[in-house]
Amino acid sequence: MPKISFSRVTDEIEKLSELSKQASYIDPKLYNKFDVKRGLRDITGAGVVVGITNISEVNAFRSGPDGSRIPIDGELFYRGYNIKDLIRNQDMDNHFGFEECCYLLLFGQLPSRDALEEFTQILSRYRALPRNFVRDVIMKRPSSNMMNTLAKCVLALYSYDDNPEASDEANILRQCLELIAMFPLMSVYGYHAFQYYQKHKSLIIHRPVVKYSTAENILHCLRADSDFSPLEAKLLDVALILHMEHGGGNNSTFTTHLVSSSGTDTYSAIAAALGSLKGPRHGGANIKVVDMFADMKRQVKNWEDKDEIANYLRAILHKQAFDRSGLIYGIGHAVYSKSDPRAEIFRGFVEQLAHEKGYEREFALYRTVEKLAPEIIADECRMYKGVSPNVDFYSGFAYRMLDLPLHLYTPLFAIARIAGWSAHRMEEICSRNKIMRPAYVASTPHRVYVPMEERKDGEI
Repeated sequence: MPKISFSRVTDEIEKLSELSKQASYIDPKLYNKFDVKRGLRDITGAGVVVGITNISEVNAFRSGPDGSRIPIDGELFYRGYNIKDLIRNQDMDNHFGFEECCYLLLFGQLPSRDALEEFTQILSRYRALPRNFVRDVIMKRPSSNMMNTLAKCVLALYSYDDNPEASDEANILRQCLELIAMFPLMSVYGYHAFQYYQKHKSLIIHRPVVKYSTAENILHCLRADSDFSPLEAKLLDVALILHMEHGGGNNSTFTTHLVSSSGTDTYSAIAAALGSLKGPRHGGANIKVVDMFADMKRQVKNWEDKDEIANYLRAILHKQAFDRSGLIYGIGHAVYSKSDPRAEIFRGFVEQLAHEKGYEREFALYRTVEKLAPEIIADECRMYKGVSPNVDFYSGFAYRMLDLPLHLYTPLFAIARIAGWSAHRMEEICSRNKIMRPAYVASTPHRVYVPMEERKDGEI
C-alpha cells in the first residue's frame, strides 16, 4: 500500500473539501429564523443558562426597577469571595495565593494556616512526575505546540494510574490534585524538549524545589540559572489566580462539564478542556495582543502622539492594519462591559514590574491604547454594550517582561485553569447530573433517495 502523508493536502482532498464546505455551511440568517442562540448568547450579550455552579460568579450588570440590565463595573467571585479582596489581602512579601485559591475552589472555604500547609505539602508530593515519564513521554517526538504536548502528557498519565477509571469522589480528587501539581512541569519540560530537539538549544531539566510555590517553581524550572526576583514570582502568582477560574460558562470549563457528564475518566475530560483552551478564540488572545503591539510599535513613530495612535487603531477597525481582522485585541469581553476586574487588578502589578524592568515607556503606550480604544470602538462601530480592556490586554506584556516564551503563554493559562476545571469536574461528578445532550435545529429539507446510477458528482 502507498504511504499515507499526514502533512500534504492532495488534489483529491482539495476537490472533496469544496463539497464539504457546501454541505457544512449554515446560513447565519437561520439562527434568527429559528431563534437559536449561537455562541449561547443573545444579541444583548446575555448568556443562555445551561447549569448551576457554586464555584464562581461573574457579574457585569444589575437589574433595573423596570427589568432592564444596567452595566456595572465587572465583578468576579470565587466561592462568594470577591477576587479583588482575595488578592488585596495577600502578603506581598512571602505569601503566594495560587495554592490558597486552589483550596478555596476545590473545598469551598479558605484554609487555615495548618490546612494550607498540609495542602501545599500534598501538591509538592504530587509534583514529581512518574518514573521515566520525562524520557518516555515528554522527550519522545516533542510537538511545536505546547498545548498538544500537554494534552499528550495528560492522556499518557492514564497508563501510569493504577485506578484510572475509578469514579469515586476520592479517586477523582486525587487525580485532579496530581494534575494541578504536574501541569507546570509537563508544560516547561515539554518546551525545553522542543527547544532541544527542534531548535538545537541546550536541554534544561531542573527538578522542582519542595519549598517553592507553583509560580516560583515555574520560573525556577524554566530559567537556566533558576534566578528570579520576588516581584517576578509575585506577578506570576497573581496571573495564575486571575486565570484559574471564570464562571462555569467559558468554553473550556463548559467542555469539562459536558465531557464529565458522560462519565468518562478524568484524563479524557481534562484533555478535552485543553483542546478547547488551545483555540485562539479562547486561550491564545494574549499572543494576538503582543503581536498587535509589536506591529503598532513599528507603524506608530511617536508613541506619545495620541492622534497617531488613534489613527492606527481606526485602521485596525477598518481592516487596514495588523492582521486585517478588524479586531483590536485585548479590548472587549463577551460578558464584561464597563470593566474586567482581572485587568483592573493586573494593571497595578504590571506597572510595578515595568518600573523594575525598565519598560515604563512601553507601559505608557499600553495605557494610552487602553484609554483610546473603547472610545474609538464606540465611535466607529455599532456596539450593543460597552467595551473595556480584558485580562489578556496586559498578560502577554507581563509574560514578555518575565522573559517567558510565546510557546508557554497558553499553557500558563492551562496551568492556572486546571484548578477551575478540577473544581467543576468534582461538582459535575458529585452532583451526578444526567448526561448533557444539547439540542440542535435541523435545517436540511427532507429528500428522496436517488439510486447510485442516477447520481451526479458535485450535487448536494
